[in-house]
Parts: sequence; structure tokens; C-alpha cells
Amino acid sequence: MTTALLFVMLFVFMLLGMPIAIALGLSSVLTILFFGQDSLASLGLKLYETSEHFTLLAIPFFILSGAFMTTGGVAKRMIRFAIACIGHLRGGLAMASVLACMLFAAVSGSSPATVVAVGSIVIAGMVKAGYSQGFAAGVICNAGTLGILIPPSIPLIIYAIMVEANIVQLFQAAIVPGVLAAIGYLIVISIVVRINPAAGPAGERVGVRGRIAALRDIWTVVLIFVVVMGGIYSGAFTPTEGAGIGALGMFLIAVFHGGMRMKGFIESLLETAQTTAMIFLILLGAGVLNAFLGFSRLPMWTADLFQHAGLPPYAIVLGMIVLYLILGCMMDSLAMILITIPIFWPIIAGLDFGLQTEDVKLWFGIITLMVVEIGLITPPVGLNVFVINSLAKDTPMIETFRGVVPFLMSDVVRLTLVVALPVLSLFIPHWLAG
Repeated sequence: MTTALLFVMLFVFMLLGMPIAIALGLSSVLTILFFGQDSLASLGLKLYETSEHFTLLAIPFFILSGAFMTTGGVAKRMIRFAIACIGHLRGGLAMASVLACMLFAAVSGSSPATVVAVGSIVIAGMVKAGYSQGFAAGVICNAGTLGILIPPSIPLIIYAIMVEANIVQLFQAAIVPGVLAAIGYLIVISIVVRINPAAGPAGERVGVRGRIAALRDIWTVVLIFVVVMGGIYSGAFTPTEGAGIGALGMFLIAVFHGGMRMKGFIESLLETAQTTAMIFLILLGAGVLNAFLGFSRLPMWTADLFQHAGLPPYAIVLGMIVLYLILGCMMDSLAMILITIPIFWPIIAGLDFGLQTEDVKLWFGIITLMVVEIGLITPPVGLNVFVINSLAKDTPMIETFRGVVPFLMSDVVRLTLVVALPVLSLFIPHWLAG
């Protein structure tokens, strides 16, 4: 009853428009004070324990890398490269946007940042080239979700800390699903423009020299990505160290190759500070919630209940996926992970999927990431849709949601494959581990 009261308060606070971080913290503190045994002093210690993980330093570094890419003009050059490669195809500009989102995501680790960086440049260009407004917005909404699926990924860092998983292996596990997502989006674009050729006309073909010139503009970014991710995967440095090296490399590129000056530098720092503060406030609010869940023993009780319920393990996973899709209509991806993983993971860990525990952590982490990624584009609180709406004010939100629908079908197919075939997410970690 006490736990039910906590979640009722949480959702009431959210429906009243209270920021998710404050809603998490306030509902948990009130419940603990009135029904729990912990004092505010012990809560302070739990908040410190939540935020003192060294790995969390990777978050502001990855965000800073994305900010330097935007203010330093690197994002524009990546888009030009993508257009030079495939812009001449029917629907090529939309396909190039997906490729540009992949390139940006490979450094930033943030979905909203990917949407803003690419969408602010290509949406107007797509509409000018003859693309329908809803289709153009839908492409960027969905392609922007690659920001959290293509490693590095900020939500995966949070998930790894919560279940004590190997962050490097989680990054490796996300590679194949991330590539499948991009391929699925390209296939959807190809189908849509063949059914309705006016939705995505072909652009001008760029010659070999133009493509080489476009590649020359981004080779430094490719080098940074290879150094950072190669160093992380090989064990040369930790994800936090790799994120710091990536941020430094992007700063040097933005200054000496992109012409960033003091104004852009300050804008990057402010953007990073604001985004990091938002993420850490949510982390702290979830830390208080987790303190109460530990006191109530709800995760252990729920895990025991499901273990003795006699339900097939995959049926339980399907139920969790449905719940994630419902929650995705009300809250953002990070909040979903922080609220549900303390309850869901003990249940999953107690079920028999025929996999080792560490493999289950990787597989379930990728499933969770994919489902919350879908939540970023589902109504009525699809975060990416609101970001797009702020960029393309002339596009009605209902048109954006219509543009999203074909890509949602691709997401469902990909999610089904990853759930049914764990090898898709486990192949690369096993291969690199020998």
C-alpha cells in the first residue's frame, strides 16, 4: 500500500506538470518521512552514493563533444558528406539525414542533441527540395533515436551502473542493433518514396571529386571516433577517459578546423552544464526512490512472485515491453530506466533464458534501450517530436506523428528480432572477448 501510494503521488505530481526530477525526489521523501524508517541524514548519504560513481563523468564529456560538433560546424560537414554519398538517390536527402544522425550519434551519445544538430540543418532543406513536412520531420524524429542506440550511449552508462554491468561490453552489444536500426530506416524511406515519389525527390549527383572533398572535411571526426571507441573497446582506457579524450579532440577540431570562437565555446559549456544538471537531478531523484524501494523490499518481493508464477520467461519480458511502451507516453527515456530497472532487473535475473547472467545483462540492457528509444517518438510525450516541433514550427505536430508511423513499424520488427535472437546483441561482445 505504501509503495502504491508513492507511485500514485509520483504520477500525480507529473500530471500537474512538476519536473520529473522533483516529482521523483519529493514523492520518495514524503513517503520515507511518513511511512519509512530512514532519516533525512541517511538520505543525504544515499544521494552522495548515487552521484559519486567515477563513470558518471563520461556523461558531461560526451555531451560536450556533441556541443562542440554543433557550434564548431562539424555537424554541417557531416551532413554534406552524407548528401554527397547518397543524396542523388530517390529519397536520398532523407537517407543522408539518417547517415548524418549515425555519424553524430557515434560521438555525442544523446538523442535530443542529435535531433537538434541534424534537424536544425536538414529539415528546411528537405522541405525546400520538395519533401512533405510530416515525412521530413518523421525522418529526423526516428533517426535522432540513433543518438542513444549507436554507442556511446548515455542511457547505457546509467543502466550499466544500476545493474553493475560492463559498460564496454554494453557498447559493443549495441553495435548490431544500432546498425539494424539505421538499415531499417533506410528501407522504410525507400519504400515510402516508391509508393509516393513526390514524398522524397532525388537530388543532384555529386561526382567523385566532390565526395572526396566532403570526406576530407570529416576525416578528423572519423579519426576521433576510431581513437575513442577503439581505445575503449581494446581496454587502452576507460569509457570516462575515452569520453574526455573525445571532448578534447572535438574541441581542437572545432577551433582549428571549424572556426569556433569564444562565443561558441561559451555556448557549448552552457548547453553541457544545463543538460548535465538535468540528467543528474533526475539521477538524484531516482536515488531517493531507490532508497525507498530498498526499504520496502518491493524488488525482491516482485522477483519472488514472478519466479513462482509459472509464466514463461519471454512472456514476462513481453509484459515489461508493453509497460515500457505505456510509460513512454508519459516520461522520457532516462526517467523510465531509473524508475523501472530497480524493479525489473531482479525479476529478469531470476528467470532462465539459457544465458549466463552477464549475457542477460547485455541482452536485457539493449532491449530496454530499444524500447525507451521507441518511447522518444510515441504520443503524447515523445520527446523527439517536441524537439522537432520547436525546430519546424510550421509543421503541425499531428503531421509529425503521421510521419513517424512507418518508422515505428521498422522499430517493432527490429525489437522482435533482438528479443527472439539474443545473438544479435551478444555476438560482438563474445567475438571481441575471444
